Amino acid sequence: MSHSLNRRSMRRTHRVYLWLAVAALLLFASTSVQATPAYARQTGNACADCHAGAYGPALTPYGMRFKLNGYTDTDGNGFKIPVAVQLIGTHSVPARGQNTTQLTEADIYVAGRISDNIGGYVKIETDNDGQDHFSTKLSNVDLRFVAKDLKLGSKEATFGVSVNNSPGFEDAVSDLPDSTLLGPPGVTGTLLNPSSPDALANRVVGATAYGLYDSDWYGEIGSYTSLPQSTQSNLGYALSGDPGRLSDTGFFRFAYMKDLKKQFFSAGIVALTAKRQLPRSGPADDLTDLGYDVTYQYIGNRENIVQASFVDILEQRRYGSLPPSPFPGITAQTHGAVHDRTFTLTYTFLQTYGLTFSHLVSTGTRDIVRYQPYGVPDTTSNLLTLYWAPFGKDDSFTTIANLKLAATWFHFSRFNGSSTNIFGVGPGLPVTNAHDLNAFSLTASLAF
Repeated sequence: MSHSLNRRSMRRTHRVYLWLAVAALLLFASTSVQATPAYARQTGNACADCHAGAYGPALTPYGMRFKLNGYTDTDGNGFKIPVAVQLIGTHSVPARGQNTTQLTEADIYVAGRISDNIGGYVKIETDNDGQDHFSTKLSNVDLRFVAKDLKLGSKEATFGVSVNNSPGFEDAVSDLPDSTLLGPPGVTGTLLNPSSPDALANRVVGATAYGLYDSDWYGEIGSYTSLPQSTQSNLGYALSGDPGRLSDTGFFRFAYMKDLKKQFFSAGIVALTAKRQLPRSGPADDLTDLGYDVTYQYIGNRENIVQASFVDILEQRRYGSLPPSPFPGITAQTHGAVHDRTFTLTYTFLQTYGLTFSHLVSTGTRDIVRYQPYGVPDTTSNLLTLYWAPFGKDDSFTTIANLKLAATWFHFSRFNGSSTNIFGVGPGLPVTNAHDLNAFSLTASLAF
């Protein structure tokens, strides 16, 4: 009996470290999607023209159009080298664990136009695993062919094709979880959430066809398949995060976008359906994500910018198999659902000083077999970031490089269905509460 208890304790300890890592990854991910100086050199515009804050990440309507145009817009003044570099150093203070100060990330961006109709974005990311051992992986990819300045009837139209590796990253509005790299963390999550276990982000490949009509109506449809495990490994990804084998996958996106010059509003829906075998040799689960999103920006004269977005995604699941139950007479549910919601509010002053607050909630169908020990996977967390980005504006020292200093607080009020003893360990064993996953960091980012 004592050996059995020890084994259970060790498994639970590993799970504690796993979720501490999840919290840290989400914390650092919030600072990793930024303005790309290669685009500023290509267009002759400052980073702040495309981004509400001079270092990003949120796009202005101008930035959205640049993305829809396949990253091909140019100032016409000759060829520009489509390469940029980003370095990120972080001082991390977790609620439980040791403080660290280190270079956490070094990135190369190959981003820009190839021709009037072809352009792209490729991020090659090198991460510090915490022991000054660096691993390199192929991060986000978005390669585009676009036909622009067309006429459909009397209205302007743009049509294009995107080949990418993260459903939602290519989105024009850029408020879906994969484009912000911000989704509710937890023990489960939707296919469209990059913080979900076994997430699709960067481990799939697909193509979508999109169109913009009359500058307001945006539509996109496509399909994805998961990369072979050998390819994932070659691209720098551990097989422990394999999303499984995908089939019958369909992606759909529709949005209404209205640029009122000093204000911007969008409302959209998104859907993703797939059969997923996880493990790949097992039976397939039928998964359907259906969500909606609303975004508002007050841009004014860019002295005071306010942005708000709400993304709500519900995933319906029909399971292909039932996991073994540790409880006599109780079986796992054959059907279930997961619900991810993210609300984000950002205020930016002079496109230099910014404050961002995000409220993240993930809930799911009660299932005592799949979600032990409490039977519910519900998680609630908050993210608060205060930052300063002095460059990347027309009146700054440089318009094509930038620095960002940020302080970030990440807080859990509920995890794995509870605020206390979240892994349900027995008497005498170390207890982990939701707030033990909290973390604070100071980050310095440099892009050039």
